Amino acid sequence: MQQPFDLEVANINYAIFPEGNDTYVVFKEGKEYAQIQKDDAEQWIKFDKETALPLFEYDEEINQIGKLISAYLLNPEQEEEGEELEDSE
Repeated sequence: MQQPFDLEVANINYAIFPEGNDTYVVFKEGKEYAQIQKDDAEQWIKFDKETALPLFEYDEEINQIGKLISAYLLNPEQEEEGEELEDSE
């Protein structure tokens, strides 16, 4: 199982918790924000908090978070090394 990781979009901090099957729980500024899943067409789907059903309307913020998740998954070591360098300065 993949470990949780952090992302930043426009000075907003997100904690990403992988759940498997390209599904992630996203925390925004320390509070649970959304559950998202990668769609086949490079789009990301947000799930309704009450019904857990997918919401298919376009959401720019969710897609931006999803793109960063994809980029992180392609090269997690580089992201972790960058964080370590920032912490040591």
